[in-house]
Amino acid sequence: MSRLVCGVVAALLLMTAPLAATDQESIAAARDLYASAAYEDALAILNKLPATGRPADEINAIEQYRAFCFLALGRTAEAEHAIENVVAAEPNYRPTNDVSPRVRNAFTEVRRRVLPTIIQQRYALAKTAFDRKDFATAAVGFGQVLETMADPDVATAVNQPPLSDLRQLAVGFKDLAMTAIAPAPAPAPAAPPPPAPVEAAPVAKVQKVYTSADPDVIPPVVIRQDLPAFPGQVAMPRQGMIEVIIDETGTVETALMRIGVSNAYDQLALAAVRQWRYRPAVYNGVPVKYRKAVQVTIKPSSPRE
Repeated sequence: MSRLVCGVVAALLLMTAPLAATDQESIAAARDLYASAAYEDALAILNKLPATGRPADEINAIEQYRAFCFLALGRTAEAEHAIENVVAAEPNYRPTNDVSPRVRNAFTEVRRRVLPTIIQQRYALAKTAFDRKDFATAAVGFGQVLETMADPDVATAVNQPPLSDLRQLAVGFKDLAMTAIAPAPAPAPAAPPPPAPVEAAPVAKVQKVYTSADPDVIPPVVIRQDLPAFPGQVAMPRQGMIEVIIDETGTVETALMRIGVSNAYDQLALAAVRQWRYRPAVYNGVPVKYRKAVQVTIKPSSPRE
């Protein structure tokens, strides 16, 4: 029985290796067929290749050549769907200059349409990582958001809400994440003892302000954190960020508008912050000061009847 099992396993291993090699050869064959203008034949090979259980770069290559073939055959809707798959997997991908202007233009049009949504999705993922204190993942995520926002294909969308507000938020949260993961400074070398004891004036103790990066700190609990309504009509959503320091009694000690919404609304928001109340943060059972970032979201006004 053991010989039979070993024989079956060996046979399966021998079958798997040729399949992987065959897939690689099929992608190369489809590429050659596309280069020779045999678009239907290339598609027939690409459509038979499984989309699961293979490296991401191979999946991307399959979708790229599917898009090229569809465009060459005038099947625009199918080409756009394939391009969307490519851009979703690799937002910064652009066809090389050796493809036709028609192909490059098709990719540009699809990227202009789908990249704003991809940017917002990736921002949401990075913010989720930030909220669960996975600051390394958050910093990388916000960096990718900002990199994609620098793409010239979305320059127009990025310069107006909601992406213009999102860019400021991504910069702010990336800075906070990078600060949270930065190593603590090395302790300064001990100073040599004074030659003789002297009477020193008392030095005020600097009280530590904790953040979400500090382990074992229980963050403050919101009792009241209301923001005023935006004065006037809002056509597009706007976003900002307020940074507050909450003292040991749960009162806001200081507040800073890290990312403004508008001059008038910023003043209203900072005035309202003085009324915010919390159950203070706790470290080792003792109330402590805590720095917190609060995202401000202004939604478009509802149309009046």
